[in-house]
Amino acid sequence: MSLTKKIKKDFRSLYGLIFILLAGLRLFFNALIPLTDKTEARYGEVARLMAETGNWIVPQIDYGIPFWAKPPLSTWLSAGCISLFGDSEFGLRLPYWILAILIAFLMIPYGHKKKINGLIPGIILFTIPEFFLHAGVLSTDMMLSFSLAITMMGFWEFLHSEKNLTPGLLFFVGMGLGLLAKGPIICVLSFPPLFIWCILHQISFKKIFNMPWLKGGILALLIALPWYYLMEKKSPGFIDYFVVGEHFLRFIDSSWSGDKYGFPKQQPLGIIWAFLFIGSFPWSFVLLGQLKHGFRKIWNDPWQLFLWLWILWTPLFFTFSKSLIHTYTLPVMIPIALLITHHWPTSKRKKTMILIALALPILLFSTYFLEPAQKIISDSTDKNLVLHPEVDPSKLYAFPFKSYSSQFYSKGKIKVIPLDRLEKMVEDTIDFSIIIKKTGLKDLSPEVVNKLNPVMERGKDGLYQLK
Repeated sequence: MSLTKKIKKDFRSLYGLIFILLAGLRLFFNALIPLTDKTEARYGEVARLMAETGNWIVPQIDYGIPFWAKPPLSTWLSAGCISLFGDSEFGLRLPYWILAILIAFLMIPYGHKKKINGLIPGIILFTIPEFFLHAGVLSTDMMLSFSLAITMMGFWEFLHSEKNLTPGLLFFVGMGLGLLAKGPIICVLSFPPLFIWCILHQISFKKIFNMPWLKGGILALLIALPWYYLMEKKSPGFIDYFVVGEHFLRFIDSSWSGDKYGFPKQQPLGIIWAFLFIGSFPWSFVLLGQLKHGFRKIWNDPWQLFLWLWILWTPLFFTFSKSLIHTYTLPVMIPIALLITHHWPTSKRKKTMILIALALPILLFSTYFLEPAQKIISDSTDKNLVLHPEVDPSKLYAFPFKSYSSQFYSKGKIKVIPLDRLEKMVEDTIDFSIIIKKTGLKDLSPEVVNKLNPVMERGKDGLYQLK
């Protein structure tokens, strides 16, 4: 039976229905949840600015201010969707949902090899909380995960194929895309586990040298190098900031003063392992259960060891980092799903695990419409303040600073206003609307505060107009 017919058969089953429901549920959230501060709204604004200004080489965090933190591949995808569908949340998030679907499809043959429904790996993947979350979040992590998956799978398939250069070239395509998605970190996350695996399994140098290093290397450089060259030319200083700062200093110094866009993150040593365990629940328990069969079986099984090295290397690398977030574990969720798929035919309580894993997305859907959930979502973005019926975007200000979401939803029209000018506008009774952070209210005189009418107040800020 051809692969196409097998996939059609997969979708006609109960597993096909489950996969469609999971993917559809994530698409539902993508359309309704506003862009939240800081990360998602920041990347949304960078994409909006790229589409508006037509500057596809130098990403911008504000008009005329370059965004050096990440390469542009994810921004290109979102900005392209803005050009096609407008700057809706659905359009901005669509590329990341498509990438998640593509990853699930890449895993279908691995399900077929175990003689099970090919969508089971995708179902496992979409019920991993960390992956389900990022199947619709604006960030660079999903593109990095996709690139790393192509790199790792391409390497494995090349070594286990006969005179087929395609997987080998895919290895280098993944490297090139990774360099455009998040930078040299693609090399850090892929080369060490591959090198260790080759040593442990005594892979001959001949097999490794048979990789299309010359053609593939040129292909990877053709994918990534032109943008790096043009970016440094048009925005001098980018290479020093991005390579030295983002790929070295930020991981050893949590107070790195060079970080232009984030904020210091002092995390306990080893917290990455907690992120991994919680982010992959409940499948993390399944992984731990597999270890009880002994390390010898893993050691002697090339595929299992390959996946375990892929899983463990990333958290091991970040164990001693002083600055990290839970999203760093996202690329690891793919080998977790593949490893669980490997044991699926012999696993007990399959239905129980599926039901437990489905509980999280079902719970998210059932609680989304409740008032507490709506309040949490509303408080994480300034969308409702900016789009309030009484607000004229051309007369909208922020004090003492503007959020990325206010910048995005006002289409860049919101302006930060100095204290002296704010006081002058109040004194002259000029009509305007202003978003004031609670921390900024204490800087205003009682006279100014008394003349401001709170149109909408929240825990962290509020929308005000003249009385």
